[in-house]
Amino acid sequence: MERAQPLRSCQFAAIVIVALLATALLTWAQIGRAQPTANDAWPLGTPVPMHELEAVIAAQIADANVAGAVVAIGDASGVRERVALGQRFVGNTAEPMTEDTIFDLASLTKAVATATAVLQLAERGRLALDAPASRYWPAFAEGGKARITVRQLLNHTSGLPPGLAARSEFRGPTAVLHAIGTMPPVAEPGRRVIYSDLNYVALGEVVQRVSGTGLDAWCAQNIFRPLGMPDTAFRPGHKLITRIAPTIMRNGRWLRGSVHDPTAAALGGVSGNAGLFSTANDLARFARMLLNGGRLGDRRILQPDSVALLLTPDSSTAVEATRTLGWEAQAPLIPNRYRAPRAGLLLHLGYTGTGLWIDLVTRRFVIVLTSRLYPDEQGNAMPLREAVVNLVSSTAPPVSGDQIAARAPAMAEAVISAGQRLPMAIGPVRSGIDVLEASGFASLVGKRVGLVTNHSGFDAQGRRTIDVLSQAPGVRLNAIFAPEHGIGTDLDSRFGDTIDTRSNVVVHSLYGNNKGIPRSALAEIDVLVFDLQDAGVRFFTYLATLGATLEAAATAHIPVLVLDRPNPMGGDLVGGPVSDTADRSLTNYVPLPLVHGMTIGELARLLNDQLHIGAALQVVAMEQYDRAMRFANTGLGWVPPSPNLRDFAALERYPDVGLIEGASISVGRGTSTPFGIVGAPWMDGVAVARELNALDTGATYTPVHFVPAEGPYHGRSCSGVAIHLVSALTRPGRIGLALARVLSQRYPEHFKLEAIRTSVGSETVWAMLRDGVSLDAIERAYVAQVDAFLSQRAAYLLY
Repeated sequence: MERAQPLRSCQFAAIVIVALLATALLTWAQIGRAQPTANDAWPLGTPVPMHELEAVIAAQIADANVAGAVVAIGDASGVRERVALGQRFVGNTAEPMTEDTIFDLASLTKAVATATAVLQLAERGRLALDAPASRYWPAFAEGGKARITVRQLLNHTSGLPPGLAARSEFRGPTAVLHAIGTMPPVAEPGRRVIYSDLNYVALGEVVQRVSGTGLDAWCAQNIFRPLGMPDTAFRPGHKLITRIAPTIMRNGRWLRGSVHDPTAAALGGVSGNAGLFSTANDLARFARMLLNGGRLGDRRILQPDSVALLLTPDSSTAVEATRTLGWEAQAPLIPNRYRAPRAGLLLHLGYTGTGLWIDLVTRRFVIVLTSRLYPDEQGNAMPLREAVVNLVSSTAPPVSGDQIAARAPAMAEAVISAGQRLPMAIGPVRSGIDVLEASGFASLVGKRVGLVTNHSGFDAQGRRTIDVLSQAPGVRLNAIFAPEHGIGTDLDSRFGDTIDTRSNVVVHSLYGNNKGIPRSALAEIDVLVFDLQDAGVRFFTYLATLGATLEAAATAHIPVLVLDRPNPMGGDLVGGPVSDTADRSLTNYVPLPLVHGMTIGELARLLNDQLHIGAALQVVAMEQYDRAMRFANTGLGWVPPSPNLRDFAALERYPDVGLIEGASISVGRGTSTPFGIVGAPWMDGVAVARELNALDTGATYTPVHFVPAEGPYHGRSCSGVAIHLVSALTRPGRIGLALARVLSQRYPEHFKLEAIRTSVGSETVWAMLRDGVSLDAIERAYVAQVDAFLSQRAAYLLY
């Protein structure tokens, strides 16, 4: 067969133009304005609804996670939303929370005070970031710490342990500083991140020695007063006590104005790691200063070069670059933040319940202040923080990695690195691509290849299958076909054709208007190669992509080479309702149980035979794989096959929770725990948890309040349940059907069983569910269906 000619420049240009136009139109539709450019100061997002913000805080107060809170949201020009709810002090002399309440910031001290002071001193030439810290504090060199630099202390790569042991002799500054000065590091400096209070205690001492005025005095004179932060200080004065939120009871008295952190307390309340007190209004001025490039009004606090340093993630360590000088880098305040690169936003949290987010992409900031230790040390600020951040994120448009890099250029390298980083294998199993490589690509040499894949297709060395085949000797990669979620497995919307910039090969979308592979795209293809990581669940759409690949190859009379990968749920786990018939749709391609226990190669054999496709199919089987292995046992690297299957916890719950997702309910998309929570604004989580816990499902349920940034009810406060597996997942479908049963009976006007008819698959099971038949009787019905399937399945197994 004649070899294909290289893609002509005019063809390539046409494809690029089409792709750019499509991207521009999509961006315009999503953002409602032109695509952002570098250093674009225009904030992205609509105002946060005040009633939703109040509902979020009120829900956390009702759940007894916090007694009260102050939240402020704004941009470089000022505060846009501000709410104070709940109580600052409870009891007979209750005090309502007010917007000017002063909080113990705890570890926010590190970012707001200490890191800023160090950079100011570096600007003035009074210290060097890459100099040993012992140059400024000679005693610090003891214990093998002579090579630890100021920069390594700032970004937590010094190798020092997290903190000091609780010892009674650490009651004064001399004892604390002596302990830190003489202690050895627990890791080689510069190798990895160990978040440590001791790094910032040391930096506080460096600031005092270099400035000659003390950390508190330096910050007051050079940060707080110039910025107009009158309520921000170490050791606040007695006249402010009534506005300070208490933390804990110590020596029979509430701490109000005395630092909670034991190390900072031993240092007299002034320490580089903790001790700062402030208000939401003051912190808003600090955040605005950073968003304005180091200046607020006519007062410059940091020079542009220092701000750039502050915004640049550290890339010196072998771990993912998520630390900057004093801050943690995270994804921006956008609805797709949980699947976006961890870059574009500065974050720091405080142990007492405080948090500050400064977003360089949407050009906004969020401040959450609460005293979660008060009154009984049982509070939890994390649900409040996440709910507020998700609420704010839901008001912005989705933003791509390229857009993050454009709007936060100091973090562009981290964005690029995140997009290229794939894990290496550490265990015994060799996937299909590894076996193909070991054969010298014998079945592909001299062939023009079309590849169906995305980021879930990669080899043991962490190289994309795209790159492996494009560089394989004698192999010509002519086309790439991307399934739902795109090449980067990060899209949750339809997308068009584009170019893979690393291989310069055309990427054809299989998730546009046409879900199959068009005949025209196979005109210069000799063989189709399929390498995708399936999820092991009937309605996961990569199964339909496999079927479409086989059908297209059969029609074009070209062979298909499927590179096998493990079933991440386990090849021995089969269960749940079996679909009666299939319409060859994305979520119902062939009759299967909810959890089928087959690898992608075995599924290809089943599809090709049972659907009479007749493709010339070859499966490159894995080596050292056993059916009983869960994915973690294989030693293969894990890349989420879809945006919300980010970890094994989500994967375990996906079959059951995904079963009910179609019924207008949030399953936690756009939260930190997708498929781990279920809820809606109309749900009573306490009542639902009580009913579910009365059933035998292999899980327990606790009531929760949350805000999804994506999906149904995005940007709204939802009540619901968190699902906690208490036993190995051995009865697929039972949790999902229990959820459907409880919700449909309790909320028939909201939760419509008809909406999950296709995902249930079995008309028998669906009718029993509709008629209120017991969970045990329903399970007996689909267990019989599974038994019949197992006898059919045996003919297609490879392992």
